[in-house]
Amino acid sequence: MNISDLSAAQLSQAANIKAQIEKLQAELASVLETGAPAETAPATAAAPATVVAPAPVVAAVVSMKRVVSAETRAKMAAAQQRRRAVKQPATGVQPANGKSKMTPAVKALLSTKLKAYWAAKKEAK
Repeated sequence: MNISDLSAAQLSQAANIKAQIEKLQAELASVLETGAPAETAPATAAAPATVVAPAPVVAAVVSMKRVVSAETRAKMAAAQQRRRAVKQPATGVQPANGKSKMTPAVKALLSTKLKAYWAAKKEAK
């Protein structure tokens, strides 16, 4: 926030709040009996131009790594496997070699369809 973007009413309100803060700080110092006199002078509403706006706050990005125990990681993995099982149920027998994803029934069906297709193609010529 830039001080030049503030209206006169906002500046006046800021000056009043600052005066209240200074008054409370002086009261706190007297309650705690620090012995140091309050060096803050109360701000007046007649001079809002003396109010200094705070510097813009820059949000610093702090990367914090999350430490997870092995037990918690195992629980998270098991939960993820359960979610995947619900989304993608098993679709038949999987081959042991891992090369083909089709079941034998699907292979037989495709074979008969392709044989009929090519027979029709030969007949059309």
